[in-house]
Amino acid sequence: MVNLVLVLGDQLSDRVAALKAADKSRDVVVMAEVADETTYVGHHPKKIALIFAAMRKFATRLRDDGWQVAYTELDDTDNSGSICGELLRRAEQFSASDVIATEPGEWRLIDALNHCPLKVQQVEDDRFIATHRDFNEWATGRKALRMEYFYRDMRRKTDLMMDGDQPAGDQWNYDHDNRKPASGEVDTAPMQFTPDETVEEVLDLVEARFGENFGELRPFTLATDQAQARRALAHFVKSALPKFGDYQDAMMEGEAFLWHAHLSAYINIGLLDPLEVCQAVEQAWKNGDAPINAAEGFIRQIIGWREYVRGIYFHEGPDYTQRNGLRHSRDLPWFYWGGETRMRCVGQAVDQTRTEGYAHHIQRLMVTGNFALLAGIDPHQVHEWYLSVYIDAFEWVEAPNTIGMSQFADGGVIASKPYVSSGNYIKKMSDHCGKCSYNVNAKDGEDDACPFNLLYWHFLDRHRDRFSDNGRMGNMYRTWDRMAEDKRGRILDRANAFLKSMDNGQTV
Repeated sequence: MVNLVLVLGDQLSDRVAALKAADKSRDVVVMAEVADETTYVGHHPKKIALIFAAMRKFATRLRDDGWQVAYTELDDTDNSGSICGELLRRAEQFSASDVIATEPGEWRLIDALNHCPLKVQQVEDDRFIATHRDFNEWATGRKALRMEYFYRDMRRKTDLMMDGDQPAGDQWNYDHDNRKPASGEVDTAPMQFTPDETVEEVLDLVEARFGENFGELRPFTLATDQAQARRALAHFVKSALPKFGDYQDAMMEGEAFLWHAHLSAYINIGLLDPLEVCQAVEQAWKNGDAPINAAEGFIRQIIGWREYVRGIYFHEGPDYTQRNGLRHSRDLPWFYWGGETRMRCVGQAVDQTRTEGYAHHIQRLMVTGNFALLAGIDPHQVHEWYLSVYIDAFEWVEAPNTIGMSQFADGGVIASKPYVSSGNYIKKMSDHCGKCSYNVNAKDGEDDACPFNLLYWHFLDRHRDRFSDNGRMGNMYRTWDRMAEDKRGRILDRANAFLKSMDNGQTV
């Protein structure tokens, strides 16, 4: 009996579970570019092109390796438009009734496969270090699910940067060394690749079908196969990793990548194995080619944070993206889609996102995310924006970062306090403020006061009942309470005026 073997666009790995469970001599691999997966949010054109090009190359690789592959391109006349529809069409073509699928990374697709009128076996995606069972056992009985303790377990499990039972250097975490503002020139950039014939065909398709989506498609210089992705990894380890730790939180005008790896999309779609990436970084540290704070900081992002947020996503269940613990309801401002704004940091982050489909974690958390939280934006709209505009965004990783870490909409499952800050943090970690229309140093509700300063206090004031007893926020409230009453009034009045202007579509 022939089985269909479903391989999705973020499962482009030889070691994906469905392929390991299949019989190459008998079974048929099903891969499909379908409308449902390109339109459930308005994906960045670069993201669609990356996935389609990588899918087509991976299908060729599977055929060269002896697999029979039934591949559907987006513009094929028989394309049914959905994953289930393509499985049904191929089931009829190959007289098959059983499907082996690697569990998708979105509840939406898991549900679609569960309701597909075929016998679909979903096997757990074992490209991750922690299984669902591992995470649930770790989470059971804990008062708080904090990443740091989970990360230590992952270090022990993988033996990465360990000295027996103890962490290398006798410290688990070197984050205090990784908060330097960037200065001088950036002396590296991610490796770029010239589109080949397969990529050019995909770019033409995406340009024709998704040219109205937010984001610039060309130039397109991303890796689209495993060999290219491994070259990009080697380039990062050699040229950028040594400074990655020091400057991983920094932001600079006109520098989209700084010393960041720009590898997350390749890892998330399967072109790179996360453990392979971490081992390369660890080896650079062992060889003396990278400092310990850089290697540990990078590895923590992969086996710590990445594994942790996946665990949270599946542990919390399908309703996670609908949570709104702070009851925020303001619509996402137009400038998130490229409209004009006088806020230099926000404008720079959005422009970079439109051009590259990329922004690093501090731009996402402390600029666009921080503003959305301070302004009271509907977290589901924020979630859908992040899912749309970033090439590495898949719901299992994006939703916990947005709903939990960024917007505190999960009520504190991930974070012990909201990640809010005034303009002082952005001033410290970037060079944006010197070129901004607003004055980051204005503290008294002046007309040109930085909106982050105004909205920071506005947020604390309107959520006082919720957070005044939070041990990590007491100093903030004590500072607010020490201000003169008329000063507090001016700040709140200016914050309300700013929000009213924004809501009315004025340039802010």
